[in-house]
Amino acid sequence: MATRTIKVDYLARVEGESALFIRLRGETAEEVQLRIFEPPRFFEALLRGRSQLEAPDITSRICGICPVAYQMSACHAIEAAHGVRVDPAVRVLRRLLYCGEWIESHLLHMVMLHAPDFFGFPDALTMAKSYPDEVKRGLRMKKAGNAIMTLLGGREIHPINIKVGGFYRAPSRSELQALLPELEWGVGAAEALLRWAAGFSYPDFRREYEFVALRHPDEYPMNEGRIVSSEGLDIAAHEYDFHFTEEHVQHSNALQSQRDGRGAYLCGPLSRFNLNFDKLSPRARAGAEDAGFVPPCMNPFKSILARAVETIHAFDEAARLVRSYEPPKTAAVDVPCAPALGHGCTEAPRGILYHRYSLDGDGLITDAKIVPPTSQNQRCIEDDLRAMAPVLARLSPKAATARAEQAIRNYDPCISCAAHFLTLRIEQVEA
Repeated sequence: MATRTIKVDYLARVEGESALFIRLRGETAEEVQLRIFEPPRFFEALLRGRSQLEAPDITSRICGICPVAYQMSACHAIEAAHGVRVDPAVRVLRRLLYCGEWIESHLLHMVMLHAPDFFGFPDALTMAKSYPDEVKRGLRMKKAGNAIMTLLGGREIHPINIKVGGFYRAPSRSELQALLPELEWGVGAAEALLRWAAGFSYPDFRREYEFVALRHPDEYPMNEGRIVSSEGLDIAAHEYDFHFTEEHVQHSNALQSQRDGRGAYLCGPLSRFNLNFDKLSPRARAGAEDAGFVPPCMNPFKSILARAVETIHAFDEAARLVRSYEPPKTAAVDVPCAPALGHGCTEAPRGILYHRYSLDGDGLITDAKIVPPTSQNQRCIEDDLRAMAPVLARLSPKAATARAEQAIRNYDPCISCAAHFLTLRIEQVEA
């Protein structure tokens, strides 16, 4: 039986440096490796000995696409350690800030990185020649998300206005109102984006997953909620380490996560959609139903639709929060210094992001643990590729490579900074 190797030295249109290796024997995947070879960055070690107040600024540098997620998880963990509660209006601003990040991140992925796969284009610039209006619309929508982050965060990348306990400065009502026209336009634009994406041709693939996401009793989860799963898990953030484990594998510099005793799980937009459909805004739910996209969805290639639905929700939610906004009495509350242990978990665009901090009496960090969504999804990505082995084996080398890369991009993996080319070698060995 022939052995066939698919090797992608550099994955394109993902944030970071990684490669793919698949060895097929007949229609069986003997070996699948998502190789994350970007060097370790040691952020958890960098945090040791630093002030608890520095955690949001330091951790935001982990990612230029979703810095708010890191800032929010850090703030929540340290505030939880000390039992600090922020002003309700500060909570509103944090949720609005998260809407901005979801919008800019989802639009970057959907239009610039993922949509070209469905048309066979090598990149978004080439796609723009055939779909100029869709690309222009996507860029305008992304700009609206960036505007939220600039106003609330001080700048759109690595915001500087976020602090443990709240914000350095809270915006006025008139400043937020200036965002409203573009946010209201964005709701309709996001609905049009969903209709466009619903017309894509999707690979016929489905697999059974354990979906993991936050769940909040009153709202679609972003900043807060309990960690739940489709298999009955329902825990608070401080229980995370009792149910999830990480391990190092030889082919990756990123740790791989699994449910303790259960194996791989999936987090991100598709999980949030499946577990929280009832918490979407009425317009987001209606848009999904009109597109024929309702839970449960077990096809990871349709994660782009989940992102489109969440974009409708994020624009709709942002507009609602702006209309009802009243400035907080104080932009931030004081956070004490005391020995404590705190846990925080929020929903980054790509899935749950867990932080844990041990603090001493001087307010210094003695230990830190950060579990990004991409490390949690690595094992699931490899399992998808194993399940696709029969299809990959029947495709040409070029088509098999394209399908395998697309399967990885379903997860919008955020590794660090995007690679822009790949070299493919196919080996055919007779057994």
